[in-house]
Amino acid sequence: MTTILAIETSTELASAALLVDGQMHSRELSGVQTHSQGILPALQSLLSEAGIALSECDALAFGCGPGAFTGIRTACGIVQGLAYGAELNVVPVVSLRAMALAALTEAKADNLICVLDARMSEVYWAQYRFVEGVCEELSPPVLAKIDDILPRADQGIPCFVLGTGVILPSRFSQYPSISLMPHARQVAELGSQALVNKQDVPAELAQPLYLRNKIALTTVERNLVQGQK
Repeated sequence: MTTILAIETSTELASAALLVDGQMHSRELSGVQTHSQGILPALQSLLSEAGIALSECDALAFGCGPGAFTGIRTACGIVQGLAYGAELNVVPVVSLRAMALAALTEAKADNLICVLDARMSEVYWAQYRFVEGVCEELSPPVLAKIDDILPRADQGIPCFVLGTGVILPSRFSQYPSISLMPHARQVAELGSQALVNKQDVPAELAQPLYLRNKIALTTVERNLVQGQK
């Protein structure tokens, strides 16, 4: 049995989880402003609840994105700091993959397109398929206009897994959909699997997954966007 401490702060829903001896413990924090202040107390509470020390964990996992820049930087910075102090390795977990794992049971589907709002009229999306419980990436995470999502039709009809604020255009109306957000519970599960496969990295090598280098529109670009509405 592995012991994984995980956090997910790539969206407005922040969460922490501890997977120990096959048992999952978790906490949730609502509101972006609580992420940096609340996540460390949540982790400490989880460790206390399970009666273990940080150094007894096998690794730390975090939702590396894509998602809100501040959120994924927060997650990466926190796990790096904790990992350095406890001499632990880190497992970056793609937040869209965590969404897919969460949707596997709720959606009753194994072909999933996960979509998160990226602001500026764009989304982050990726497509996954589960085969005998193993998650396969059909389309890697990308930043795109929601109309430009291209489902892999050769894999059958996918189910869309939508984060808060994402509304599918009419051309996707034939596809089933559910609403879910990335959560640390699935980050912990995927982190445990990755650790078994020796996919953990030293703390200094843990990096956020950025799909957009530009985070602000110019005045001209904002006017153009407003004019298109």
